Amino acid sequence: MQLRDIARLLSAELELPPGVEEREIFRVSKIEQAGEGDITFLANPKYLKFLAQTRASAVIVGKNVRGPETPGPRPALLRVDDPYVSFVKVFVAFNPPHEPLSEGVHPTAVIAPSAELSSGVRVGARAVVGEHCRIGAGTMICAGAILADRVQVGESTLIYQNVTVREDCRIGSRVIIQPGAVIGSDGFGFAPTADGTYEKIPQVGIVVIEDDVEIGANCAVDRATMGETRIRRGTKLDNLIQIAHNVVVGENTVMAAQVGVSGSTRVGSNCQVGGQVGFTGHIDIADGTKIGAQSGVHRSVQTPGQTYFGYPAYPHREAMRIYGAMTKLPELMETVRELMKKIELLEQKLQPPRP
Repeated sequence: MQLRDIARLLSAELELPPGVEEREIFRVSKIEQAGEGDITFLANPKYLKFLAQTRASAVIVGKNVRGPETPGPRPALLRVDDPYVSFVKVFVAFNPPHEPLSEGVHPTAVIAPSAELSSGVRVGARAVVGEHCRIGAGTMICAGAILADRVQVGESTLIYQNVTVREDCRIGSRVIIQPGAVIGSDGFGFAPTADGTYEKIPQVGIVVIEDDVEIGANCAVDRATMGETRIRRGTKLDNLIQIAHNVVVGENTVMAAQVGVSGSTRVGSNCQVGGQVGFTGHIDIADGTKIGAQSGVHRSVQTPGQTYFGYPAYPHREAMRIYGAMTKLPELMETVRELMKKIELLEQKLQPPRP
């Protein structure tokens, strides 16, 4: 692919090295590993040192990044507003996605007579589509996936192998559900009884997954006790995430692996949640909240746009002070012991002499 064609694709400002009129690009690579014929990108300032070292033929950079001034061959620069997003476009251009499923319905798939499949729906081997399901145009249901009765799926959605969507749940358009995910499993509801056993509370609600959501492998999104568990438009869930009953996750929120959200918690829009974060139940998280990995969120966050960290989670600045103080605890304890000894000696000296 010619470099000028890539520049047009990205609406980029192309800066060629002196004496170079054009370059052909064959591959996409990391900046520290790139060689001749490769294109790469620079978005994180900590990789700036590689700009002078890279052997790549071209680098996608921000508009204010200075080019290398070292002697010898230099890469061409494509200046853009967002190098990372632009790199993704180039990456897709060089690695177009392949179709995960061939056209039509596999002969071993089980399609209920009352199910409605729109035009272009593809169903893989041994997949099951239950009674009264409705599947939108262009949707793909891969091998071994199970859609229970009355499930609704929008258009151009991709349901990978061994996904289970239980009865009555609703999946939007352009949704991606990775292998092994379970949508609509029972919420964790049990009432303690007088004899110490637990009575199961029926879970009769549903799960609603809105448009443009991606759900990672082996996630579990529990159905509501009553009403809905809802994942709103554009949200992205990493692998191994647990969303409990009656949770609402706002639009365009991202969660990394092993996050757990307890029942009836509401997470706002445009939040960023690090890996292994745990949310207690029945709390509200404001829009734009950022939560560091392994934090424990035990109460509501009411101010939008704040960053939290720690177990339990505190505002970031306060958390850093707390954890900074914790590193000094051994030294502080030694000081306390020395002070206690000195106080004890002073008390002995101040005691009146015995008669």
